[in-house]
Amino acid sequence: MRHKGRGVACGWYGIARTAAMDRAAVWVELDDGGTVKVATGVTEIGEGVLTGLCQIAADAMGVHPHDIVLADNDTARVPEAAHAGATRMTYMIGNAVAIACREAFGKFRAAMGAYWEVAPESIHAHAGQCWVEGSASKRMSMEHAVHVLKKERGIVIVGSGLFTSAHTALDPETGAATPWQSYVFGAQIAEVEVDDDTGEVQVLGVWAAHDVGRVVNPQQVEGQIEGGVVMGVGHTLMEDYIQVGGKTTTPGFAKYILPTSVDIPQVTSVLITEPDPKTPLGVKGIGEPSITPTAAAIVNAIYDAVGVRMTRLPATPERVMAALREKRAAPQPLRRAA
Repeated sequence: MRHKGRGVACGWYGIARTAAMDRAAVWVELDDGGTVKVATGVTEIGEGVLTGLCQIAADAMGVHPHDIVLADNDTARVPEAAHAGATRMTYMIGNAVAIACREAFGKFRAAMGAYWEVAPESIHAHAGQCWVEGSASKRMSMEHAVHVLKKERGIVIVGSGLFTSAHTALDPETGAATPWQSYVFGAQIAEVEVDDDTGEVQVLGVWAAHDVGRVVNPQQVEGQIEGGVVMGVGHTLMEDYIQVGGKTTTPGFAKYILPTSVDIPQVTSVLITEPDPKTPLGVKGIGEPSITPTAAAIVNAIYDAVGVRMTRLPATPERVMAALREKRAAPQPLRRAA
């Protein structure tokens, strides 16, 4: 017989390095053609950070995302961005890009204000066009503006940005610390169906609500959450690395089982977009936090469905059946007569 159950779990995650100073630096230049060069040692490992950085730079500089050129990220030639991990990429490097672009755009406004003989704060730019607020004639493309500044006035617009996330280690006497500057919080609900004849668990759906700060690219954030849930399903129900005598018995995917398309539940993502007050952009992150509550939510759902508490992962059909047999064999408490 199949039984349905639901479980809920919450989680939190500290962004960036733990109890240590974290930092990222960026150079930017408003270049010929109205393009913007961004130089940083960021490493793309599949999380889509380059797309996010292009969006951040384009928004700050008033150009199209396709006008952003990400320079060679060889750390011998560009500022350090540090490692790819700890949910820090958008949080650390994105903020550094924003700081650098805001500095560069401030110089651009000052230079164009002098050229048009207007106050710098009246200069605006968007989608590759710049103009003076309230003027119908003082308008030109960013490409033309760069040409004017470089060729006629000898001005090259550059900017630099450094973002530092200040952490403190644990005090050995009091235990007080600020191990992370910002935190991501989340909650997930899992619905499962458990077959008490075979022990098989099917995850039917996961509802995942996460505090992600200001969202740069909603589709990417939802993709990160969905990917984290998929990893959580594998971790909870099937992925089992086994060693015997110091040697693995699961050397390949024929024995180390991963979720396939038939195992993936419907994932409903809910983005809580309260900006982080401690950063210029208000962004946070969602890399690791999306996987944190998944296993606990699924295990709680199994308990809700069939009344057994799984204390070892993965909760394979064999282990679920063993827990069910133990439950059935246990003496049942006597009920008092009414």
